[in-house]
Amino acid sequence: MKITYFFRKPAPHFHSIEELFGNIINNLPKEIKAKIVHSKYHTGITGRIKNIFDAKKQQNEINHITGDINYISLLMSKKKTILTIHDIAPAIKGSFIKRNIIKYFWFKIPVKKVKYVTVISDFTKKQVIKYLKIPENKIHIIPNCISPELKYFPKNELSPKPILLQIGTKTNKNIPNLIKAIKDIDCKLIIIGKLRDEQTLLLEKYKTDYENYSNLSYAEIIEHYKNCDIVAFASTYEGFGVPIIEANAIGRPIITSNISPMREVANNSAILVNPDEIDEIKEAVTKLINSKEYRNELVMKGLVNVKKYSAKNIAKEYVKLYKTIISCK
Repeated sequence: MKITYFFRKPAPHFHSIEELFGNIINNLPKEIKAKIVHSKYHTGITGRIKNIFDAKKQQNEINHITGDINYISLLMSKKKTILTIHDIAPAIKGSFIKRNIIKYFWFKIPVKKVKYVTVISDFTKKQVIKYLKIPENKIHIIPNCISPELKYFPKNELSPKPILLQIGTKTNKNIPNLIKAIKDIDCKLIIIGKLRDEQTLLLEKYKTDYENYSNLSYAEIIEHYKNCDIVAFASTYEGFGVPIIEANAIGRPIITSNISPMREVANNSAILVNPDEIDEIKEAVTKLINSKEYRNELVMKGLVNVKKYSAKNIAKEYVKLYKTIISCK
């Protein structure tokens, strides 16, 4: 079985898809021959047209578009092409004109040109069906996997000043509510991702003890997971929620939202809060700081939860789908 994996153009601030499928490729059976192709251009109409023609030339027995370059499916063989959709937020948010252009040219038309679509959660599947009108039998749910680099790293005692780790700074990451929730709690907040001016102003307004880091390598992010005491991830929207299982793998208790898909990804391994309720976030942080027993309980549940997201298990799910395509030829 020969598979070509199509990736977007490499960039310092883009690494999640590459990290995910790199781990999957590394766990494929030896009899599968994988080829990796990166798009040469990231923006511009001319560049994207060149990407489409280049993808056509690079086709194999199976073509897997790993995400964020959906449009390259336009000239590819439908019967042997898979497209992974991680998130459709750009097609349902923003101005009417912008979201409809994205919906048709980035999603609906490319999806018609592929045999199967994979999504990373049941939540994303429901959104794809609702907004893109894709037949359910064309969609397969295959979750994200956890990086093998993430190893259990126990931390038996809290830091003298408890450290909260927040991954991501986009609007959906709900940073303002987190800042307000911890304003009266003696803790330190580590934020990964470039802060917006309004977020910095809010941190200064509430005199938050914080540090901010951006453009980190994955190894550096792992070190922050190890050093923290609690992971905060009370987003208002996610396609999956990788930090949940990353926290599980390292062995850190996590606070996340009681909405899909975070609720399902976390299972029983997190404190679930209403992301719009500041008091609920505050109560969750306080409970974890004050109860070692409860922290340990969530950590143990997290170590069980994360097993189903191993790269080896997720690779097996993709292999099943690849075999379906081969059998249909």
